[in-house]
Amino acid sequence: MLPRVKRPVQVLFLLLALVFIGAMLWSQWDELQSYRWQLRPLWLLIAAGFVVVSWSLEVAIWQSLLRLVGGELSYGYAIRIWFVSALVRYIPGNIWQPLGMTLLTYRRGVRPEATLTSIALYQAINLLAVALIAAVYFPLTGNMGMLAEITTVPLAQLAVFLALPVLLFLARPQWLVRALNWALGKIGRTALPVELSTMDLLRALGLGVIVWLTLGAGFATLVLAISDLSLSDLAQLASHLLVGYPVAYAVGYLSFITPSGLAVREGMLYLLLAPILGGSLATVAALAMRIWLILGELIAAAISLITWPELRDLLRQGEVAKSVPE
Repeated sequence: MLPRVKRPVQVLFLLLALVFIGAMLWSQWDELQSYRWQLRPLWLLIAAGFVVVSWSLEVAIWQSLLRLVGGELSYGYAIRIWFVSALVRYIPGNIWQPLGMTLLTYRRGVRPEATLTSIALYQAINLLAVALIAAVYFPLTGNMGMLAEITTVPLAQLAVFLALPVLLFLARPQWLVRALNWALGKIGRTALPVELSTMDLLRALGLGVIVWLTLGAGFATLVLAISDLSLSDLAQLASHLLVGYPVAYAVGYLSFITPSGLAVREGMLYLLLAPILGGSLATVAALAMRIWLILGELIAAAISLITWPELRDLLRQGEVAKSVPE
C-alpha cells in the first residue's frame, strides 16, 4: 500500500513546487517585464568554470571518503559514476542517486556497505560545511533577508546552533561507522574495517567549505553575467551571493519533498536575496542557476556515458540477453 500512496504524494509535491515557481514569477511579473535583460558571455564562461571546479572537488571528496571506508575507485570512474547517477536525482525522494551510485560502484568491486557509508559521510560533511559557513556569515553580516520577518532568534544563538553539530561530528568521528557495523553484524554481514580520525574528517570538511564557496562564486558570476551589475557592485554583494546559494541549496536538499529541492531552493534563495538584489533579479538568478546546473549535469552525464570504457560491453550484454529465448 505504501508505494501506491507514496507515488501520488510525490507527484503532488512536484506539482506544488511548479505552482510555487509560477507564483514566484507571477508576483514579480511587472518587475520581470521591466528588467533589463542582457547576457555577458565572458562572465557566463567564468561561472561555468567555477561550477566545474566545484563539481571536480565534490567527486574528489567522495572518492577520498570511499577509500577511507575500504572502497577503491579511480577518479575517472568516480566522476563517471557521479554524473551518470545524477540523471535520476530529479526523481522525488533524494535516494535515487545514492542507489544508482551503489549499483555502479558494485560493478567495480566495491561493497555496497562501503558506498552507502561514503555517501552518508559525504552528505553529512556537505551539510556541516554549509552550517559552518552560515555560522560565520549570519553574525558577521547581520543579514537574514526576508527571514528576519519570520524568526526572532538572536544571531549569536543561531551561530552556536549551526556550529554545534560540526563540533560534535568532529569530536565523535566513529559513530556512523560503528552504527553501521552494528547493523551489519545483526544481519550477518562482515563489518567495515575502518577507523576514521578527526583529522580525516577535518580535511574533508575544509575541502567541503571550499566546494561550497566555489559553487557560490559560480552563482555570483552568473548573476553578473545576466545583469547590469558592475564589478564594484559584485564586490559589495559578494559575501551574500557566496553564502546565499549554499544555504539555499542545503535547505532544498533537506526538504526531501521535491526532486533536487525544486522550488524550495529557489524560494529560500529569494527570501535571502530579494531585499539585496531586488525581487526580479533574485527570481531570475535563482531560476537561471537551476537551469545552468541542469544543463551542466546533462552535458557531464553525456560525456561520462560516451567515455565509459565498459559501456559498449554492457550494451552488448543487454542485446544478447534480449535475444536469448525464455
